[in-house]
Amino acid sequence: MARTSRHSQEVRERAVRMVFEHGREYDSEWEAICSIAEKIGCSSETLRKCVRQTEVDSGRRGGLTTEEQARIKELERENRELRRANEIFRKASAYFAQAGIRAAIGHATPESDSTGRIPYHPDRRP
Repeated sequence: MARTSRHSQEVRERAVRMVFEHGREYDSEWEAICSIAEKIGCSSETLRKCVRQTEVDSGRRGGLTTEEQARIKELERENRELRRANEIFRKASAYFAQAGIRAAIGHATPESDSTGRIPYHPDRRP
């Protein structure tokens, strides 16, 4: 489940833009991040992560972009669903195979189905 942010996307983008634009006015990028984070009311680490992700998304830094991360997350979810479905099919296949074996060894008469019940047929009289 995704965590909700106290700050809107617009505020985060503005803060990141301020770090890029005013970073030269500080002795280090970290000082710029700390100063700007204090002004907008978020933690320095949160703003640093936003800055790094923006750098990755814009191609300035290596790593997975936001879109790639979202795609991987979606594929992992789909993979979990498919594994669950395959497990259900495997168990159902084993169940029906076992029912077929029971019918073959005489637990059911030739006229009955695998449950031992005789199916209805309109031409057959009781």
